Parts: sequence; structure tokens; C-alpha cells
Amino acid sequence: MNYHTGETVVLFRRRKRRREVAELLQALVDKHPTGTISVAWANADTHADDEVEVVVRAAAGRLVLLYLPTYSPWLNPIEMLWRQFRREVTHCELFASLDALLKAGHAFFDRYNQRTERVLSIIGAHAA
Repeated sequence: MNYHTGETVVLFRRRKRRREVAELLQALVDKHPTGTISVAWANADTHADDEVEVVVRAAAGRLVLLYLPTYSPWLNPIEMLWRQFRREVTHCELFASLDALLKAGHAFFDRYNQRTERVLSIIGAHAA
């Protein structure tokens, strides 16, 4: 999630392993080919790996990982967006299939990427 514009970059994958985390970081670098990209970084096991390190090194200083203290999700603005996602998409919902869940997830992010000011409002940021 871009803290200044409200735009999100989302990858839906079956798992959340180191490979998928590295893939997300690479998607951010690809989406923003110039300038510095700062990423709030939790101390999760999936965040420490050679695959992640390869992406960070290849970005040549443009990808900055801002390490958050352990057990401090309130410091990461993306958590507020995840809370909204749960309210609108998964809270008290039973999906007929994984495809139905994925479709609902895609619809949420498509909707919010069209109205990025709502994302900024949710995370408490102001448009640049």
C-alpha cells in the first residue's frame, strides 16, 4: 500500500512463504521503477531469507525495509486496511469455494484502487 497515494499492490497466492514475500517485494520494485520504496517490515519468519535478500540487493538501495518492533502491528498502517478487508469480505462469511473467496478479495482491492482516497482515510494518511 502506498502511504502517499493509497494505491495497493496485491498478490493472491495459496501460501505465504518466503518465496511469495520476495515475489511481492519484486512486484513493488517493478511497479515503482524509480525512487525509494519504504516497506514496514515485521519480524516474521517469512521475512528473513535469501530470496528476500536477493530482491533487496537487486533494488540497489531503492528498497528500504523499516523493521518494526516485535508484536507491534499498530505501527503498520497496512493493518488498518486488513481490518477493513476482514469487515467487508471475510467477517461472518462462508464462501462456497476458494475461487469465490479469491473473487471477493480481488473485488475489494479493485474497488479500493479505484477510490484510493478511501484507503488514505482508513489508514489515517493524507493525499500528497
